[in-house]
Amino acid sequence: MSPNLTSPEEVASRVLRIIADNQRKDVSLVTIDSSFEELGIDSMDAVNIVFAIENEFNVNVPDAEMQNIRSVRDIVEGVQKLVAAKPPTGPEKAAA
Repeated sequence: MSPNLTSPEEVASRVLRIIADNQRKDVSLVTIDSSFEELGIDSMDAVNIVFAIENEFNVNVPDAEMQNIRSVRDIVEGVQKLVAAKPPTGPEKAAA
């Protein structure tokens, strides 16, 4: 696997870290099953988290999708889809 390709497990791990960093919580307190309400994430926090995720993964989260995000699982699954749909760049593109 190319180092630029991201496994679903790596996506989940990176998203959990981004959320924990944004909320200033230990990453062990953020799980895939955490809701935004449980983590104290309000709409402004969610926007900041989405911006951080867009920068981390070089993806664009559509505004319509942002309105449906209510939990960590929603974000992880959405990012996994966006990352999987990204066209290959660099060395992987030549191999594709």
